[in-house]
Amino acid sequence: MSKRFTAGAVATAAVLALTVTGLSVPAGAAPSSSRTFTVVAEDGTTADAAVAAIKAAGGTVVSRTDDVGMFQVTSDRADFAAKAIASPALIGAAEQKAIGRKPKLDRVEQENLLAAAAQKGTAAKRVKKMDPLDEKLWGLDMIRADQARKIEPGDRRVTVGVLDTGLDASNPDIAPNFNWALSRNFAPDIVDIDGACEVPSCLDAVGTDDGGHGTHVGGTIGAAANGFGLSGVAPNVSLVELKGGQDSGYFFLDPVVQSLVHAGRSGLDVVNMSFYVDPWLYNCTANPADSPEDQAEQRAIIKAMKRALNFAHNRGVTLVGALGNNHEDLGAPRTDTSSPDYGADPYPREIDNESCWDLPAEGPNVIGVSAVGPSGKKSDYSNYGTEQISVAAPGGWFRDGFGTDTYRADANMILSAYPKKVLQEEGSVDEQGNILPEFAESVFKECKANGECGYYTYLQGTSMAAPHASGVAALIVSRYGKVERRGGFGLNPDVVEQHLYRTAAEHACPEPRLQQYRNEGRDETYDAYCAGGLNFNGFYGYGIVDAYAAVKTPLKPNARP
Repeated sequence: MSKRFTAGAVATAAVLALTVTGLSVPAGAAPSSSRTFTVVAEDGTTADAAVAAIKAAGGTVVSRTDDVGMFQVTSDRADFAAKAIASPALIGAAEQKAIGRKPKLDRVEQENLLAAAAQKGTAAKRVKKMDPLDEKLWGLDMIRADQARKIEPGDRRVTVGVLDTGLDASNPDIAPNFNWALSRNFAPDIVDIDGACEVPSCLDAVGTDDGGHGTHVGGTIGAAANGFGLSGVAPNVSLVELKGGQDSGYFFLDPVVQSLVHAGRSGLDVVNMSFYVDPWLYNCTANPADSPEDQAEQRAIIKAMKRALNFAHNRGVTLVGALGNNHEDLGAPRTDTSSPDYGADPYPREIDNESCWDLPAEGPNVIGVSAVGPSGKKSDYSNYGTEQISVAAPGGWFRDGFGTDTYRADANMILSAYPKKVLQEEGSVDEQGNILPEFAESVFKECKANGECGYYTYLQGTSMAAPHASGVAALIVSRYGKVERRGGFGLNPDVVEQHLYRTAAEHACPEPRLQQYRNEGRDETYDAYCAGGLNFNGFYGYGIVDAYAAVKTPLKPNARP
């Protein structure tokens, strides 16, 4: 029976995807006159009708996933995209386009590496914890994760999807909790941006991470408390690799949607999303600055992401997303000057808040997380605003502590696991695996007696805040989850979300409410106004997540398991 695509949020709803990367064709394939597209069907269109419309537009379906309404298409017609947009059965189509540039060092997440060493502060001393590097994890202290694990360290049956650039399962802190059975790679390498493929298929093996971002996120969520390296917020849960991001740091819609659908089908408990879907910082339904083709592409991205997020949520997945590092109120966005960031040069776009979305952060059922530094102050880079924020969490802030000897210290950021290969490519670790002297304060190496070593480094961002919240969500499922009818184990994501909010540590807006960061060297574009009260406001949402309170406070009596 052919499925009909609807905008509904039921489990059988079609999740439709559009992307600028035609990922059904290996990224290293030889050039040809045929181009690759991903196509989205309109609401109410059956799969068979969508395929017929694609053929009528001059395309050939090379792969299809009827459960989610995703069609990978090739065509040698120059007007295929225009014909697809014109079809009443299809929202749009977009092709893979070479970018000719690769992202450089992230200016927010790796700010410490861009700062002169002479300007850096010194780390504050902390009490040593269970694992050797835990003394550097101020974030675990802030959310009382060290106390929470005495009550609930996490349940192995609880699965946390890390939708990111991969997970380095060779790291001794990731390996004990890595779930090989459920992990998948949905993002083949694209030569133009990721470099030469490591394997002929361009699909890296599960358990690898050539970007590093995913391993860092995964370590914060669930690095094992094993007396080695460092530990995560929920050190006993299972980590599932959902590779939806490219090695270079791009996150295109096709692999992101595939990851979310897999999470829903597999019954994952939590999925962490520390990214936004490229190439548009904001996806708008009809921005006048955009071409008709780009407008259609963005409408399809909005539709696809909303359906994908609803699909996962309705299958029991708690969704956690980073609010972003653009230091703006998501309810009153500034002009977007960074989009598109792939396939064409960016241009200024005025953003209408009513018809534009930053995805997945502004998507349905997503717990949006802002970032704070060790002082508890909103990190200068962090997005905020009462419209989208849910909670705050430690994300690091290199420039925290102005006026003290901790100002501009690496230790103000978030330390977590990181692949040796990526550190070598970034130039902080040599070919023999030794840390170069100039990086001794920002990169760490721990080795076992058998010679097995793990590497760790500092990053900052809402990407680092979200996994703290995901870890607490995983502890909530571990503590209060129930065996389900089909033999699984879990907790209704609405219950998880409400308990996370109810147990967060309330944090009032600062005074004055208009915060400026001139002392930290930031201009007026970083000025941020905190609206709201103690219970809920634009900087902290319902508060800073609190792992200890989350596992110590009983669920409300009427909460649905």
